[in-house]
Amino acid sequence: MSGALHTVTANPALDQTVTLDALNIGAVNLARAASVNAGGKGVNVASCLADWGLRACAHGLLGRDNAAPFEQLFADKRIDDRMLRVAGATRTNIKLADLSRGDTTDINLPGPAVGEAELAALAARLAGIAAGDIAVLAGSLPPGLPADAWARLCRQLKRQGAWVLLDSSGPALAAALANPSPALPNCVKPNREELEQWAGRELPALNDVAQCAQALQKLGIDRVIVSLGEQGALLVDSQQTLLASLPPQRPLSTVGAGDALVAGLAAARHQALGAEDSLRQAVAFAAAKLQRVGPHLPPPQHIQALAAAVSLKKLEAA
Repeated sequence: MSGALHTVTANPALDQTVTLDALNIGAVNLARAASVNAGGKGVNVASCLADWGLRACAHGLLGRDNAAPFEQLFADKRIDDRMLRVAGATRTNIKLADLSRGDTTDINLPGPAVGEAELAALAARLAGIAAGDIAVLAGSLPPGLPADAWARLCRQLKRQGAWVLLDSSGPALAAALANPSPALPNCVKPNREELEQWAGRELPALNDVAQCAQALQKLGIDRVIVSLGEQGALLVDSQQTLLASLPPQRPLSTVGAGDALVAGLAAARHQALGAEDSLRQAVAFAAAKLQRVGPHLPPPQHIQALAAAVSLKKLEAA
């Protein structure tokens, strides 16, 4: 087993999920159900790890004005609350789950404005992460944080000897991937669109995605995982390129499936699993999450059954 598990969420959110029989744009819609869950990528990862039976420390920046739902989640799941409290209210993200199409429309609001002082305080809090620990840096950056915030925290954590998994997008991801080789994350998990943003071009075919992920891995990142929705996920390391897939799943909500995949990767690292078993577990976490609203997973035996059903295919290197 590896060291302690840590998640870092700079821009958490209250996820308000509204379930609709069918979303009709420009019309009055009647909701079938609504729920509010404490979320944000790193918070979701910590929650999924807890459901798997692993205790994580949740770090990040949390608005004081509406911290109670997060504090309740952390207490309920025995997640170690190390979030810094900042002025203002944590943002709300609205998720419109369309049952007729099996997809979700996201409306993400901005978070409270923060700055260098909050980033410095967060960095100081993360100084306690030890060599061999696993650190997941996840999500977007709130207004006021510089685009290189994840890059700076990644440099710090790599100096401390942590194994770093980064799941972000846009300029924040690009800045981290521009770090010198020793300061690069050990693992990154873009989806296809985020990989296209980094590459500056469309990646329409699976082979295009694989070649781009292979180029990214060659920068000095140990492992690149690209989430591909219904197509599964692609893993690239120095030894191989693997495509993992499952039979089609009927989703209740696609919200947080990528975060569950990241949790599966972090758990696999903690369990010292090899590349193939890591990918199977990560895809199983994501598929299991499709049947839940909010950052929750079904019992471990359900996930293990899904992992056993994952098929792997080796792809040729570019």
